[in-house]
Amino acid sequence: MLFTPEKPAIHGETRDSLTARLQAEGHPAFRARQILVWLYKKRVRTWDEMTNLSRPLRAWLAATFELEPTRFVLTRQSEDVTDKLLLELGDRSLIETVIIRAPQLGVGQENSRKTICISTQVGCAMGCKFCASGLEGLKRNLSAGEIVHQLIQVCRQEDSRTLRARAELVSFDNLVVMGMGEPLHNYDAIIRALTILNAGWGLGFGARRITLSTSGLVPKIKQLADEPLGIRLAVSLHGATDEVREQIMPINKKWPLKELLPAVREFSEKHGRMATLEFILISDVNDSLEQAQKLRDIAYDLHAHVNLIPYNTVEGLPWKRPGLTRQKRFARVLFDGGVSVTLRREKGHAIDAACGQLRLKTEKAREGAVG
Repeated sequence: MLFTPEKPAIHGETRDSLTARLQAEGHPAFRARQILVWLYKKRVRTWDEMTNLSRPLRAWLAATFELEPTRFVLTRQSEDVTDKLLLELGDRSLIETVIIRAPQLGVGQENSRKTICISTQVGCAMGCKFCASGLEGLKRNLSAGEIVHQLIQVCRQEDSRTLRARAELVSFDNLVVMGMGEPLHNYDAIIRALTILNAGWGLGFGARRITLSTSGLVPKIKQLADEPLGIRLAVSLHGATDEVREQIMPINKKWPLKELLPAVREFSEKHGRMATLEFILISDVNDSLEQAQKLRDIAYDLHAHVNLIPYNTVEGLPWKRPGLTRQKRFARVLFDGGVSVTLRREKGHAIDAACGQLRLKTEKAREGAVG
């Protein structure tokens, strides 16, 4: 399910594929290197900015490729230094990209540690009961170029305000593929996009600083384990038993824990990396001490880190987050059991931080304006 524009996004081209396209048109191979510098080092917005290319070549590029597959719509900022970017695609679909800042003592906000969260689909087909992204199902997959261009948009946002951008190619520290959509449901595009982002001729972003999160597509986790990219894996577990997980995650019926957990182990052993188990705490659903004990045993056995996430309220859904005391008690069970655990501080709640909320509100506003 992929939107087919009139022209493919140039940010979805690898150095080899771009070189081949150019040579087929009679252009020398070194032009690809020049173009990639304009795309990823200069982050140009128009073909005419590529001043060391001939006018005929620029005209061919403009006729062949889309340079701006995403368009910046708006930014929502919260007091906790979380920014949510709403981007529009060529078919007017909307996606979200989030900048999460972690201020450090003695360092200005503009140079704080930053994690960027990107989307891979418009909507989602997984049907997780607590998630805004899938409320209206899957509309389509993103292309590799659309995925990559989210980072270009982030870089442009940060270039003007961040001193680091003058000395470094990117001004962020971590990349998480945890936004709208199930990344492994769009496997080929996300692998191509991450290859481009990791490559020296692309953004040159280290694979060890990239984490991909999945709801648990077991065959794709195993396929990912065989990829040369050395990225990190996070699994949206959200239930420490099949009974609880199936209440909120339909995927568990197809790939229950007895199949999912060995796949996570296989990935960790092949890459020598600790996996992360994401666990959204939902009041009276999965926040019991029994669930904490089961999760402790799973994480200890896998030698996995646990990321506890208090539920972000989604309009139209009944779920609520547990109180802080209950959150801490849950985390203490894991910590006392020798498990590496983080209880995430709330971020972005005031700007509809749960994936897909800002997109849905904007789409409803559009529909209301049309009506």
